[in-house]
Amino acid sequence: MTDIRSTQPEVVLRLRHISKSFGNLTANDDISFDLRRGEVIALLGENGAGKTTLMNILFGHYIADSGDIEAFGRTLPPGKPRAAIEAGIGMVHQHFTLADNLSVLDNISLGTESLWRLKSDRSAIRKRILDLAQTFGLAVNPDARIADLSVGERQRVEILKALYREAKILILDEPTAVLTPQETNALFDTLRRLVAEGLSVIFISHKLYEVLAVSHRVLVLRSGKLAAERETGATSREELAELMVGRPVTPPRVVPQQAGEPVWEMTGVTIRGKLGQKLLEDASLTLRAGEIIGIAGVSGNGQSTLADLISGLVKPESGQVRYRGQAIANWHPAAMVSEGIARIPEDRHAVGLVGDMSVAENVIAECYRQPPFSKRGLIDWSAARDFAQRIIRDYEVKCPSPQAITRLLSGGNMQKLILGRVLSPEPVLVLANQPTRGLDIGAVTYVHQQLLAVRQRGGAVLLISEDLDEVLTLSDRVVVMYHGRLSSAMPRDAVSIQQLGLMMAGQDMRGEGYAA
Repeated sequence: MTDIRSTQPEVVLRLRHISKSFGNLTANDDISFDLRRGEVIALLGENGAGKTTLMNILFGHYIADSGDIEAFGRTLPPGKPRAAIEAGIGMVHQHFTLADNLSVLDNISLGTESLWRLKSDRSAIRKRILDLAQTFGLAVNPDARIADLSVGERQRVEILKALYREAKILILDEPTAVLTPQETNALFDTLRRLVAEGLSVIFISHKLYEVLAVSHRVLVLRSGKLAAERETGATSREELAELMVGRPVTPPRVVPQQAGEPVWEMTGVTIRGKLGQKLLEDASLTLRAGEIIGIAGVSGNGQSTLADLISGLVKPESGQVRYRGQAIANWHPAAMVSEGIARIPEDRHAVGLVGDMSVAENVIAECYRQPPFSKRGLIDWSAARDFAQRIIRDYEVKCPSPQAITRLLSGGNMQKLILGRVLSPEPVLVLANQPTRGLDIGAVTYVHQQLLAVRQRGGAVLLISEDLDEVLTLSDRVVVMYHGRLSSAMPRDAVSIQQLGLMMAGQDMRGEGYAA
């Protein structure tokens, strides 16, 4: 990856003694730091460490309980996003804030012109967008509709939107989460140009190798405090991981083992959407006991449909599916659960858990009609609480009690709760859909250990992930998904990140497109 380091002395942003509490929870505790012109600062921390709260205070979404922020020598009024934008602060969120039905030009210019202006000067807007795009290597068609753009192109639009508003400080929140390796390198090339022009960047990422590649300094938050600051050239991935979680982090080791009998077999499966479009097309896949197959692909290429198929939410239009050697007769989520198929869903907040329910209620949500939780048609809440307490203990969930409201847990602890639910009792097949998305290094390591434990005891794991490091670390075999099609399975050691990136963009390892 391109090294984009440079040095500029002028301080453009000062945060002084920022503190913020929500009830008894202290999210930020007396945090102070400076950002210089042309500098990239990486902000690291576990889930719940206070990164998002701090950035929301900086951008005016939250008001700090104490402390102040100074941009270019002037104090920012608290709680006013417009003031932050006018001061030259731009933010590119992990989940893009673009209107799919509008053009690139309309998205970029929206909100920048006076409401009293009778007619927009679209030619001038287009020229300025094209000038910015050429200067910073952000190629995009101003007249293209957002819905028709790739993920990488949408991110360029988000950055152009900030630059169009004359941002001099750019906050990037998990900017590479859904990018291919080639798109990530292109983003870093863009950052190199921006930094060379004097832009300052706050870079938030869980990917430590990216942090080391792009930043000058690293700030580590832990439990709301600024726990450490390191010059990037004088630290390592191992040290940063330990600083984040407060203890040494040892990555799990994948022990070679022989795969067993087929657990899930699908041949020539096609599934169409409501408008007749092919969501899965002639897809074939065999997953065996005691192995992990990793599905790599850019978001939106059919992964959700594949996950829904295995979960019993959709059924094939054509093709064959066999589970443990038998055709599936009952395509229903409850039937899949009862047959030993466990699901770690893509979105733990919207699908995995009900935030306003208790921990005990959530851990029995998929099995409350089964013993020991159901007695004469009534829920045995004592058994439910005991089960929840075992999960809290065995999976190291930071949670006060089984009666705690689930939405108050951090993302990592929510994921541990889901792991405990789906891995008890031991499943035959685990569908792990983006199992570590948005998690810190400590939580990621824990999730990986649990998935490898399933593999070691003879369970099958289908890992769907946009993190290629994760796919190549855990998988015995790797499959690439592109436009609803599945490539042949490749041994992990026989494919590189670069080759996977090309396949994810629609090319095979010989540089050719997928066959029609």
